[in-house]
Amino acid sequence: MMQGDRMKNYDNDKKNNDKGRDGLQLIVGRNPVTEALKSGKLIDTVFVDPDAKGSIANIVRLAKQNGIVVKQARGEKLDRMSAGASHQGVAAMVACAEYSTVEKMLEDAAAKGEDPFLIICDEIEDPHNLGAIIRTAETAGAHGVIIPERRSASLNATVYKTSAGAVSWMPVARVKNLAACIDDLKKQGVWIYGTDGSGEDYRSVSMKGAMALVVGSEGFGMGRLIKDKCDFLLSLPMKGRINSLNASVAAGIFMYEAVRQRQEQG
Repeated sequence: MMQGDRMKNYDNDKKNNDKGRDGLQLIVGRNPVTEALKSGKLIDTVFVDPDAKGSIANIVRLAKQNGIVVKQARGEKLDRMSAGASHQGVAAMVACAEYSTVEKMLEDAAAKGEDPFLIICDEIEDPHNLGAIIRTAETAGAHGVIIPERRSASLNATVYKTSAGAVSWMPVARVKNLAACIDDLKKQGVWIYGTDGSGEDYRSVSMKGAMALVVGSEGFGMGRLIKDKCDFLLSLPMKGRINSLNASVAAGIFMYEAVRQRQEQG
């Protein structure tokens, strides 16, 4: 191979490992994605065109073996994501941090001699909101943030930036079934506090002891199943004409009320 050919291949590799239109760190193309999966690189999500054939099936298999979420994305969406790079029907979003587990969060709380303090995000799809929630959770001393695999923002570059780097310190677990996760937490003595306009004034509810705070989605709040599993429902008093707050702002208010009560308990 001549030097010019090597330079051409280098340029293609660089193009296939760059930021997409939304500023998310992407790896695009079948060979680059395959090698990234084989190398153990931190991959958050693999996007595949359901109409693509050939080696795509092997990429999907590798992703699932590594516990990586695979989502379908038609060619037009992949075109937008890759900002003109040759994606060949596949793109991988690089994770900004490794995911933890709920079990590890509970173990960390026990090691510190503290009651678990967890934040559950029910379909928070805006990465700016998720990043802000993680940032507040870290400053409030929470032991972890839990998100679902589907219909949720994930640990991408936007979340990392919005969290001001808190993702590096705050454990985040991604679970397949949020309702089942809540059931497991309740079995381990963790009380579940949901945030809903129909709930009690948050200042009148005790949040001492082992707890998990559920923050609902930006547009619709908590899903019906998740709401029904909550032990308590908390609300914020609304004095103005607008009857709702940004999800991350509301989460911050609830978190620091829990902090205040837990300090009194100590």
